[in-house]
Amino acid sequence: MPKLRLQPLTLILSAFVLLAIVEHCVGLLLPLERRLSDLFVRVQARDVAPDPDIVLVDIDDASLERMADLADRWPWPRSVHGELAAGIAAQNPKAIVFDVMFAEPDRTRPEADELFNELVRPLTNVYFPTVRFDPAGDAYGVPLKDLAGALGLTAGRDPQPDARVSLMLPLALTHENWRLGLINLLPDSDGVTRRYYLQLPAYGWKIPSLPARVAADLGYEVPPSESILLGWSGRTHRSVSFVDLYEDFNRERRLRPQDELTGKIVVIGTAATGLHDLRVTPVSGFHPGADILATAIDNLKNGTAMRAASPVLPLLVALAVMALIYLAFRRGFHSFKIGVGVLAAIGLMLGWSFLAAGSLYLLPMLTPVVLGIGLYFACALYGYLHERRERLKAVDFFSRFVNPHVVRDLLARGGFPKAGQSREITILFSDIRGFTTLSERLPPERVVALLNRYFSRQVEVILRHGGCLDKFIGDAIMAFWGAPLDDPDHASHAVMAALEMSEQLEEFKREVGSEGTAFDVGIGLNSGPAVVGLMGSDNKREYTAIGDTVNLGSRIEGLTKGVARILVSEDTMRMCGSAFDFVDRGLYKVKGREKDVRLFEPVRKPS
Repeated sequence: MPKLRLQPLTLILSAFVLLAIVEHCVGLLLPLERRLSDLFVRVQARDVAPDPDIVLVDIDDASLERMADLADRWPWPRSVHGELAAGIAAQNPKAIVFDVMFAEPDRTRPEADELFNELVRPLTNVYFPTVRFDPAGDAYGVPLKDLAGALGLTAGRDPQPDARVSLMLPLALTHENWRLGLINLLPDSDGVTRRYYLQLPAYGWKIPSLPARVAADLGYEVPPSESILLGWSGRTHRSVSFVDLYEDFNRERRLRPQDELTGKIVVIGTAATGLHDLRVTPVSGFHPGADILATAIDNLKNGTAMRAASPVLPLLVALAVMALIYLAFRRGFHSFKIGVGVLAAIGLMLGWSFLAAGSLYLLPMLTPVVLGIGLYFACALYGYLHERRERLKAVDFFSRFVNPHVVRDLLARGGFPKAGQSREITILFSDIRGFTTLSERLPPERVVALLNRYFSRQVEVILRHGGCLDKFIGDAIMAFWGAPLDDPDHASHAVMAALEMSEQLEEFKREVGSEGTAFDVGIGLNSGPAVVGLMGSDNKREYTAIGDTVNLGSRIEGLTKGVARILVSEDTMRMCGSAFDFVDRGLYKVKGREKDVRLFEPVRKPS
């Protein structure tokens, strides 16, 4: 592929660099980037098992159905939750974490709330959720200093001692039982939950989330960041139906293992379809909220939260990929080879991103892929249009000199020669005799019209016989055979064209009548090596032949006067073989040559 001009490619690259910067700032591809990352995370998560020491106690559909006979319909009396917590606590779990809100006291069953509080009071490892409301209502919220212990508050920079925060508190519980943490969801703009709060800043204070509160109390390291990017498992944590545990705890003789929850972190929540605690996550469109909370605890316990690459990395990779594509086109590599390289780079980038997801590293690569593909197609399109324009220019240029069939052959063989080449050719010079007399007798416009009619006939013959029209030199024609395409029979084709040109001259003279009486031509041919190519200045070039062979051909044409209309050199005669008969016209002195030159007149063989 020919090298392309710098300026248009530079403009294309500049446009894509600007687009990359805009994408980095605006995130137009972010929705697609997230979907691709979610796919990689989902596939990689299939081989990841959840922590077996984190167990869900699930308020599932079976629990709602069977508990209706034991404790009425949902919401159940709070004493039911207290009895379950006490039964679990008897097995010495590490923590009991409720993902159920107890926001309002039960006005119709206050005794159930009292029993609930009484049952959980001696349990020091039971945690309850709270939710922060819109900060716009903070002025009517509760004083943070009053909840410092219950919330596990930590001070940040310049904490405001009189700060208030609007919270949904578990008012069914007495304050002494408040061991709280936030469960505010942190969905992205597309509604998918990928992160979980660790702590929410509020007026210089840091309010821990429920997973962070549990992890800190259990001695697990909690990162100082505001949130974590969740690392997912291929399935939810092991779950036990709420009703199965509750029924077993109320049996005189228990059927379940007495230590099944010993040393476990127990999360009590709901996956029942009617309770609407199902969320969209990268691994599921209906992910129970309790398992999301359990996943956050799992990540903090085992250090399995994902890490996200710097937002600048995709931009840098995109710029590097685009620079390589630009350089490849700039250096003239074929667009197909560049395309193969781009496909390989896409595979590497996507493979890199996929493997990174398996190593808990979120590496978005869609932006470099899209920009790289876009730049490749833009440069390839420009290259195609540029090459097509050049080819059309070349076709137009060469069509003036060679037969259109030759032009098509040249295109099929890869284009037109631009550098000079040494070729074996046969050169033909044809000059008009009596032109001066003709131009003196006729008006100028009539002379031009006659010449144009004559040249049209002669050029048609030259092109039809595969010749290349070099130029018109006044009233003379220069043509050659053997270039730009190889022609092993170039001498025979040139002589055949010369004979037909002579015949066309006779027809022309008959057509123009008395005006062509003094009109005649001399045609000289010579064969041998010559340099053929585009020659001239940057502003004007022509496809021509130069060398001693050409000079001798011109001299031979000058020797035709008074001898024969057509004369050829001995080299041309020899190369024609037996295609024609030749009449030996003797030896002649030629300017610039020491030895005399033997010339021959070609004659068609009798049919």
